[in-house]
Amino acid sequence: MKPVTISRRLAEEVDELRFSTPVTHVYNPLRYARRNAEAYLRRYARTGCEAILLGMNPGPFGMAQTGVPFGEVEIVRRWLGIDGAVEKPEHEHPKRPILGMACRRSEVSGSRLWGWAEKRFGTADRFFDRFFVWNYCPLLFMEDSGRNRTPDKLPKEEREPLERICDRALSEIVESLRPARVIGIGRFAERRARRVLPETLPVDTILHPSPASPLANRGWAPQAEAQLRSLGIHI
Repeated sequence: MKPVTISRRLAEEVDELRFSTPVTHVYNPLRYARRNAEAYLRRYARTGCEAILLGMNPGPFGMAQTGVPFGEVEIVRRWLGIDGAVEKPEHEHPKRPILGMACRRSEVSGSRLWGWAEKRFGTADRFFDRFFVWNYCPLLFMEDSGRNRTPDKLPKEEREPLERICDRALSEIVESLRPARVIGIGRFAERRARRVLPETLPVDTILHPSPASPLANRGWAPQAEAQLRSLGIHI
């Protein structure tokens, strides 16, 4: 199955789910930022990559704005060459407006991840010849205050149907791209990958670049590179 087909079905299926308070708003950028999300897949999802780097779910100033995992606006436009029109979600949070490629706030996690990729590989094509970045869950969950609620914090009766859909999409993208391994960006992604994927496929983890992580704030890139080297991946 082609990555765009996987993405479209994933977007449709998660749209059918319903979530209760404290979640008040749910964004699905695979829908309203579909042009960019699919441009990313068509251009950069390559069969036989060395590793899929697996994130958790969109950030409010990254994928939620651009449709690209960890998609900090400036880097998506300049380095990835993706600059499509982004629509509005049906139910927009007043404190988290979707401005698309006009968003001026930086997504720190995305700036760290893609900034490292640009520094180390120079061109996007050189990076994607070896790696691909995919988010396990395509939805951003927000409380009334505008605070994020991550998928692992959802109640069981809401989390499990979501996980079934996202698990299948992860299996499908792995089957489509046939990576040599999957590397969770953070422990949540690693745990989901280990649960879903065959034991014959190596699953590992690197530090998440979130500014909420004290370790990441002490220099994410050199720590992540050291972890990759320990896995036998040399940059």
